[in-house]
Amino acid sequence: MAAEDQHSDKTLWRYHAPAKMDRVQLAMWIELLEKRTGICLAENRKSFLLTSLSTRMRELGYDSYDAYFQYLLKGRCGAIEWEILVDRLTVHESRFYRDPRALALIQDQFLPELSSKRGRLKNEQQKSIDIWSLGCATGEEAYSLALLLEDFMLSNHLEGYYSITATDISSAALSAARKGIFHINRLKNVPASLMDLFFSREDENHYRVAEKLRRRICFTRLNSLYLSRARLGMMDLIYCQNVLIYFKRRYRHMMLDQMVKYLRPEGVLILGAGEISDWKHMEMEAVSYSGTLAFKRMQGERPS
Repeated sequence: MAAEDQHSDKTLWRYHAPAKMDRVQLAMWIELLEKRTGICLAENRKSFLLTSLSTRMRELGYDSYDAYFQYLLKGRCGAIEWEILVDRLTVHESRFYRDPRALALIQDQFLPELSSKRGRLKNEQQKSIDIWSLGCATGEEAYSLALLLEDFMLSNHLEGYYSITATDISSAALSAARKGIFHINRLKNVPASLMDLFFSREDENHYRVAEKLRRRICFTRLNSLYLSRARLGMMDLIYCQNVLIYFKRRYRHMMLDQMVKYLRPEGVLILGAGEISDWKHMEMEAVSYSGTLAFKRMQGERPS
């Protein structure tokens, strides 16, 4: 609700505490979120849910959780509104080079092996390296991977080709990722030499990623709960960090099994350290690298 300041013609917005929600209503919202996205919202995050719902409801003029819930179930308008709400309920905060150990694994093991042992990245006639950044949010992770590849190729005088497919459930986050404009606070970990080569100043606090990098990345919407529906080719590397933590155990295993189907033999899957501890797959073996959780697809199936 707006209040007019007697000394200004601008409208001021006052904070309103979220309306109370009973346990039945909470269960309905949690079930809807899990059914449509697979994301499991723990009860201890109730305040986050209420704040997000209340903010959006005020914007639309709803004062009842039940009325807004029913609106989300109504045809095309409800589907569009659901996308907006999911964007509010998913976390997009990220930064470049967020996990230095995982990136070191790629730089020290994955890329040298592709280049020296399998002859990839030697020149543009060689087979492309294909990477999937799953749960890419606003693009920091995908661009970090592109920077890593560019740096490796420059350092080793290579001229190969690579492509990165970056997926997320949030259309708003993907739109921001495609623009490639980031606040300087998110770029603190980028080496100065790469900042000079691949970024241009947009304004006092923002930088834009170079077109050369943006051309290498295809940002596309994908619900991680339905990976089997993804129209993707085979990948050399799947990078999926801080995604599985939002899903129940049964969904995590199902999603990981689906990821394996998109990996080429000797392709690598990198997860967030500690995200899962009890998953095994007959075609995958653990990759030993300190501070990381990674698996490699074997050439053939492991004998039973």
